[in-house]
Amino acid sequence: MFHRGFLACLAALIHSAAGAQGINDGVYFPTAVGQTETDEYTRYELLDPQTASFRIYYEVSATTAGAKYYYNPIRKGSAASDESVHDAMLGTPLHFEVVSGAQACKDPLMADADLATDYIKVTLARPVPEHGRGRLVIAKTYKDASSYHKDGNAIVFNRPLGVKRDKVVLPPGYEVIALTVPSQILTEKDGRVAVSFLHAGAGEAPLELRAVKDAQVGAAALPKPLTEQPSWEAPFKGETEQERLSERAHQDRDIVYFLQQPETHAFMLYHDYTESRAGVNGYANVVRQGSAASHPSAVVLDTGEQLTAREMSGAQMSASKINTGEAVDAAARVVVIPFAPLREGQTLRLRIAETYTAPVSYKLDGDELVFDRSLGRPRNAVVLPMGWYCTFSAAPATVSQLPDGRVRLDYWDDRPEAVDVLLKARRRVGGK
Repeated sequence: MFHRGFLACLAALIHSAAGAQGINDGVYFPTAVGQTETDEYTRYELLDPQTASFRIYYEVSATTAGAKYYYNPIRKGSAASDESVHDAMLGTPLHFEVVSGAQACKDPLMADADLATDYIKVTLARPVPEHGRGRLVIAKTYKDASSYHKDGNAIVFNRPLGVKRDKVVLPPGYEVIALTVPSQILTEKDGRVAVSFLHAGAGEAPLELRAVKDAQVGAAALPKPLTEQPSWEAPFKGETEQERLSERAHQDRDIVYFLQQPETHAFMLYHDYTESRAGVNGYANVVRQGSAASHPSAVVLDTGEQLTAREMSGAQMSASKINTGEAVDAAARVVVIPFAPLREGQTLRLRIAETYTAPVSYKLDGDELVFDRSLGRPRNAVVLPMGWYCTFSAAPATVSQLPDGRVRLDYWDDRPEAVDVLLKARRRVGGK
């Protein structure tokens, strides 16, 4: 099976990077005995305020290896209707049923289910592969007057949100007049105004959104197509209008860096990416100047299928006729991962792993570790090597500790420009 090959590849990376020192600074994957999930994203479409109802589209990935079912709780105080579930990989419907908390408890992965809560029990399209994903989209309509109601001439959506990435779409003709969570303000293709945010901190996002009905509707509300023109901030070439006004919370690229001991200038990493464009049959990872990539590997997280990674120049990639959906400079060094062409409505969640050596951005300065790198994804994480503690982080981060003692810093970037991470660390007393 694939996952054995993938783990063997990761073991080789770990050994080559840290074996000489007998220190394991390798890739870490959490284990689970209950239901676990990741990559959650919720889209709320507010319906006619007289109905006190909103349509929810919940994207989530089940991550417990071997799981055949996924349980989605129905929020207390909300009446759910018009449910449907689809497999995110194939776009096909999935079987589901509504069960009680007592019924959910019968599944060993849901032993701690709330007995006072009902759940949507989804039969996954395939068992979750080891270190893989069971991606699904759950659609449902909630009626909840306590969360969504009118207040004079305004509508109010007041709902603490536990999912960390969210979008709320207003009814036609409404504009935002108050908002408690820092958010992007965007316009849908049909002219409806929306807000979108990432909530990196602990706990629920205390969202309260107020809007009034005096925005344009119909053809007058439709946005102009976003352009590829760069920022106006001459003489510097900034991001394009399309990049700056794309929805940051829904972007699906995230990356984790595992720093090796700083004398090596090396870090292992894996980055996850969802491809959804019909006809695309490959992914291209351009190696940044000043860095050297080695030991590339790739998997389809949905199935555990191992893909072949090829290192080539941009010119060779062009000649190969692999359609990655983007142009690459002929002189660039590229890691290319071919796969079967996607059909309309299908997506793939890919994980690309490799080791980078980058003396300019990762080094030892005296007795101090320095990691100085611009990170462009919305969700970035850096794991310090074994035996080191953080002394400086220029960019704000949340911090956690792996079971083996290594420190992990998460940099969630809700802005369209990259987050410039300048990170310093020192050795712990005792080196553990």
